[in-house]
Amino acid sequence: MTLTSHDAADDTLLITVTGADRPGVTSAVLESLAGSGVSVVDLEQILMRGRLVLGVLVTAPRDRKRLRRQLTSSMEALGMTVDIEKGSGDNRSRHRDRAHVTVIGAPLKASAMAAIAGRIADCGGNIDRIERMARYPVTAIELDVSGARPDRLRQLLAGDAAVHGIDVAVQPADLLRHGVRLIVMDVDSTLIQGEVIEMLAAHAGFGREVGDITERAMRGELDFEQSLRARVKLLAGLDASVLDQVYDAIVVNPGARTMVRTLRRLGYRFAIVSGGFSQITDRLAVDLGIHRSRANTLEIVDGRLTGEVVGAVVDRAGKAQALREFAADLGVPEDATIAIGDGANDLDMLAAAGLGIAYNARAVVREAADTALNVPYLDAIMYLLGITREEIEAADAAVGIVTPAPPLG
Repeated sequence: MTLTSHDAADDTLLITVTGADRPGVTSAVLESLAGSGVSVVDLEQILMRGRLVLGVLVTAPRDRKRLRRQLTSSMEALGMTVDIEKGSGDNRSRHRDRAHVTVIGAPLKASAMAAIAGRIADCGGNIDRIERMARYPVTAIELDVSGARPDRLRQLLAGDAAVHGIDVAVQPADLLRHGVRLIVMDVDSTLIQGEVIEMLAAHAGFGREVGDITERAMRGELDFEQSLRARVKLLAGLDASVLDQVYDAIVVNPGARTMVRTLRRLGYRFAIVSGGFSQITDRLAVDLGIHRSRANTLEIVDGRLTGEVVGAVVDRAGKAQALREFAADLGVPEDATIAIGDGANDLDMLAAAGLGIAYNARAVVREAADTALNVPYLDAIMYLLGITREEIEAADAAVGIVTPAPPLG
């Protein structure tokens, strides 16, 4: 974090303080500097397992020896080590091509990180900053990278991610990441576990048949509308009360409520769009606090399903159109949208979004999306947005939500 501008031709001092963290270290360093009349050019510190590393870049003082004596004395009194290096100028300017690279693993092995760092270097990139976003239930590390085109970086790192069994997301470092965004989610097997149509079919005695058709449709082997109508026909005659039973049996994916709750506080907007049924998704939207919802509607006559849907089918193109309409309605630029899905029916929606995320998806979807997450926690999406696990827990604690203690390690 640069605090002041500085002429690159001027002499500067880089002061590095290391040791066991304790109160008063930063203030003691700055008090010593204050008496020397220097200006702070840059200041950064990290804390890892109780060890502090503090770096301060300052303009060169008139009496360098006196400053060295003051710093050495004050740091020795605190049990810290100080190193002072003379040089000139500020940090070099970062390259125009900049990206956030988020690496997620459970566990995240050193070999995987070595492969990612090596690949970044191979394509001319430099790692400017590293920050841990989460340590449980997954380990998430964010790298700020400059000097490598994000699209090229994404392509190269995808191979390493597959080899090492980790998730790697690459996003351009721009202001969109810090603004209000719209998140549009698929429902079945994304927001919730399983497929609603298969749950309904089980009540009709056609669970296996419908499951086979669903899987083929999600892999892109069947036309979605034709497959949907064929499956819905098998539901003809079901009592409409079955919809209530199915809704009560729905299991929301881990982290979904946390993600919606946390990001709503930050002003994010949410929508769900589904090839499933509005009788389920509309209730789910109300339950979770989701702003917009669109899905197919099952026809019900005299309290029973007719085996037909009402109106146009929400298919692959319809999902993308819904995303665009939701964005326009909520006043969010399309570049600031995030789409999350798992099946071939989500491909157009993922392509239309500013960031398309394949979540525990079929291979055809993972290959086409901007990035893929293969962990069973939907709130891992927030690490891609620069939000740490500690920030999430602090926000929950502020409103009385208790987070279970993390495992030791």
